[in-house]
Parts: sequence; structure tokens; C-alpha cells
Amino acid sequence: MWPLSFISDADFTKHIEATIRQYGDKLTPFNTKKFNKNLIDPIKLIFDKTVYGFSWEAIVKNEIFRQRDKSSNNDIGYFHQRIFQYATDCSVPKKGWDIVFTKPTGIQISDDDIVSRVFVEMKNKHNTMNSSASGKTYINMQSQLLEDDDCACFLVEVIAKQSQNIPWAVSVDGQQKKHKRIRRVSIDQFYALVTGQADAFYQMCLMLPSVIEKVVANSGAHLIPDDSVMNELNDVAQTCQSTFAMALYMLGFNNYIGFR
Repeated sequence: MWPLSFISDADFTKHIEATIRQYGDKLTPFNTKKFNKNLIDPIKLIFDKTVYGFSWEAIVKNEIFRQRDKSSNNDIGYFHQRIFQYATDCSVPKKGWDIVFTKPTGIQISDDDIVSRVFVEMKNKHNTMNSSASGKTYINMQSQLLEDDDCACFLVEVIAKQSQNIPWAVSVDGQQKKHKRIRRVSIDQFYALVTGQADAFYQMCLMLPSVIEKVVANSGAHLIPDDSVMNELNDVAQTCQSTFAMALYMLGFNNYIGFR
């Protein structure tokens, strides 16, 4: 029996397919040109290999993964935000707020407060905003409350320190600010509020691995990048009758004195 009340099996699968498509060129294979696009640090790679006891293959794969991972947070943000387009009473605007939750019968945001609308700014992790960004976001939420006295504003965090739905306290221009309708909410609490299913986020997490595996399997092996970096570096080392370390050095230092 499908355990999610707010999204069907078919729509959940479709959403995962769309999220994987967001990976775009990160799924294209790495060659040495792409591997060295922003100039790798050969000395760091050699230190890491030796100190951590990695093989050359492992250290190259780790660096490729690191480069791919740097730009994948937006793709996961797409997953967390756009899934709410399938939830009743939720919309995902093309610009502005990440999610708008509207319920004319009322949304109980705390024990003594009910509103008709909740405007959401979503962040992947609790520490991704510095004080300046936090202040700017808070001021934007204050402006929304001034325009609409029947709403609340949420900062929804996917990776929060704990499960919570509390007033968000932030320093703005050196002054501590807090308002009961500007709230800091962990994503499990937001799922529960939107869906009416207390463990909706937990159930979604349980279903996620198997559905991703099914989508990837049905998409074919072309999703798995066939990186050629190791082969190309080995070819350089053999051609120059040199070491693998020297092949790495030549990526970063090929115009330096001695390496030329």
C-alpha cells in the first residue's frame, strides 16, 4: 500500500525523474580537460593519497565526485521544493517565494495562532545563510507580514539541528528581532503541517531509495558516467616514461619552470 497521502506513486516517480534530469551535464563523463577546468591542486591530491592511504584511482574518483558534488545542491533543492507542487493547497511560484501554502479554512502555525497563508523560504541546511543573508531574508518576511495580516512566513530547513517549529530569532542591524509569525521550521514539521500526515517526511524518506533505484534502472546505463581521466593520466605517464604523480603535476604545473 502506497504510504504517502499527498502524492501518488506515479507522481513521486515522475518527480524523481525530473530531479535526476536536473543533474544535466554533471552526468557527462569527465576527461582530463574537464577534470582540470578550474586547475586541480596536484600537491593536495598527493598528500591526500598518501595520508589517507588511497589508491590513485580512488583519489581521482574522489576529486571527480567533489567537483560534481559542488554544483548538485541546487538539484536536491529542486527535489525538496518542487515536490510540494503535488500537495493540495500548495503552489511553487516561478520566482519570489519558494513555496506558498494557502488554506482558507485556516493553518494552525502555533497553539494560539491561525492564518490563511504561509510563505516559505527553503534552505537545505541550517548554517547556509550568513548573518547578512539572514537579516535580508527576515526583513523580506517582515515586509510580507505588513502587506498581509492573515499570513505567516517560514524559513524551512531540510537539515535542521532538530525537529522544530519555533519563532525565528535573528539579528538585524545589531538588534535582536523575533515575531511569532516569522518561524523557523524543520522540514518534517512542514510536511506534517501541509499534508496532515504526521510522519509524511519519514514515509517519503523510506520510499526514496527504492524509487530512485527503479528510475535509474529504467533509464539505462547511460546515466552512469564513463570517466576517462584515469586512462588519460596513465597514458601520459607511460608516454613520458614517468610516474602517475608527474602526470598529475603536468595538469597544474605544465608551464612552470622545470615542468616545461
